[in-house]
Amino acid sequence: MTATSIESSTATSAPTTSSLPLVAQVAAPAVGPELARSWLLVNGAQAERFAAAAASAADVVVLDIEDSVAPKDKERARRNVIRWLDAPDEHGGQHRAWVRVNGFGTQWWEEDLRALAGVRGLEGIMLAMVDSPEHVTRTAELLKDTRIVALVETARGVQNLQAIAGARSTYRLGFGLGDFRRDTGFGENPMTLAYTRSQFTIASRAANLPGPIDGPAVGALGPKLAEATAVTLEFGMTGKLCLMPEQTATVNEGLSPSLSELSWATEFLQGFDADGGEIRNGSDLPRLARARKILGLAAAFGLTVPEGYDVHFEAPTDTYHC
Repeated sequence: MTATSIESSTATSAPTTSSLPLVAQVAAPAVGPELARSWLLVNGAQAERFAAAAASAADVVVLDIEDSVAPKDKERARRNVIRWLDAPDEHGGQHRAWVRVNGFGTQWWEEDLRALAGVRGLEGIMLAMVDSPEHVTRTAELLKDTRIVALVETARGVQNLQAIAGARSTYRLGFGLGDFRRDTGFGENPMTLAYTRSQFTIASRAANLPGPIDGPAVGALGPKLAEATAVTLEFGMTGKLCLMPEQTATVNEGLSPSLSELSWATEFLQGFDADGGEIRNGSDLPRLARARKILGLAAAFGLTVPEGYDVHFEAPTDTYHC
């Protein structure tokens, strides 16, 4: 994916939210699906959009042959996706993407899986409408050795989240937000969906999966998208579905370590090492774990503190000993 140019500057006093320089991005490393933040859905019936999606800032491109495709166009969309994934890219490499397939029990589910078997550029599949672990295991039987994101979109699926997360072939959980709201009648207020989002994160953590992928912010850009991404982050979700290439850079930034986190982690580890690298109090272990996690993510995403930036930040609240 292409790099997003991020400006850096030097702060000389305590920053406000509006004056904070952005984290400097020195490169655009390929971010694997375990850490992927932005998951860009692209209509499989619109093959002309594939190249733009691949050139976007998305960590993962998901070619969709499920919800965005009308029944009469399913076969054409499937052919488009397979043709593109089997073809070389403009640099002589291989086109690569994930594919969102139709849900278990639909008339297209088995056809999707059999057609995708052996396709060279297939990175994994996002399985729609997962209501039980059987949906994942039966899918894995037909499409072996393929990573599966289980997209849970109904009240029944949420009730079975623990079992779905624990299925052997589940790679990561995804929250099908729109269909879930239609199924339950819930509104869009983050507080209304707080319990549901929490369950995705708890089930993922208990099953030792990567963080879950939140549903999209339909049509949102700019501050509205940033606010929606902040909700995703608040509930411990580490990825987010995107419906437009223009959403991906904002989602990536919002789900990456912030400047304050990165600055604090760097300062803490420097001080810890300067003191001999020995535990000094009850807060050192949680702070050490937090700092290493932040810097590990920053390295994976190619982020650094802007040169000369030396503002002090207090430790995150989840690193205090109690």
